[in-house]
Amino acid sequence: MKRYLCMVLILVLLCGIPQILSPQPAFAEEPVGNYDGANTTKGAIGVRFLSGGDARVKTRVQKEDTIYDYDLFGRTDFEYFPLQLGNGDYTVTIFENVVDNRYRVAERQTLNSVVDNLLTVFRNSIQTVRWNQDMKTIIKANALCLNLKTDKERLQAIYTFVVKNFKYDYEKIKSLQTTYVPNIDQILADGKGICYDYSAVFAAMLRSQGIPAKLIKGYTDNVKEYHAWNEVYLSDEKRWIVVDTTYDSVLMGAGRKVKMEKVATLYRAGKEY
Repeated sequence: MKRYLCMVLILVLLCGIPQILSPQPAFAEEPVGNYDGANTTKGAIGVRFLSGGDARVKTRVQKEDTIYDYDLFGRTDFEYFPLQLGNGDYTVTIFENVVDNRYRVAERQTLNSVVDNLLTVFRNSIQTVRWNQDMKTIIKANALCLNLKTDKERLQAIYTFVVKNFKYDYEKIKSLQTTYVPNIDQILADGKGICYDYSAVFAAMLRSQGIPAKLIKGYTDNVKEYHAWNEVYLSDEKRWIVVDTTYDSVLMGAGRKVKMEKVATLYRAGKEY
């Protein structure tokens, strides 16, 4: 009997633990871990932090020397972030807060993104421009664009709705948290918001109609503070135009005339999403 047990022990040491004691996961086709790379061909990466607790978590999307940092709220569900810096290798890092303003690297992955048409990147639902067809804001966009034939007609209909139906919220900006991300249906319900809100609503409504739209953060000669606006791609004219719904909404509220397309040289982009 002792000889038999010795033989079993030798086999285990040589061959490892038998497969039956280490079954493979049954969900191999589902995203495993903290990254979902299924949409990299569309220019988006999914990130979550399964083991994250109450500590603040951030994710960094980096291509060469260009860095985009985001707060990461997803623990079980993925949040999606744009790969808007062109085709090539991206490094995506998850950071977990340790103490004060110190973070540790929790996980890091390098991936390659190749998108056939880079306009696709700016049709995606991402953290800063999150939308789906069930949202009331998107249902409204569908109604506004019903029976319209061209992207320019759809753009004009959505632009008119946004600048006429939203007011600038001067109180909100006073208590805004650095972790703030717009919720387009909440903004629609409130009927007001800051420039970030206007730009997120406008971009989401356009993207839902297949129109590429960027959310831009930076500076303009028209506004003293850090600002947000949009760039919209006109497929018929094959060019991007600058649209500032916040600025136009405030001017219209004061009874002044506005023109949808802005002079691009008056706007200086810092980040684009």
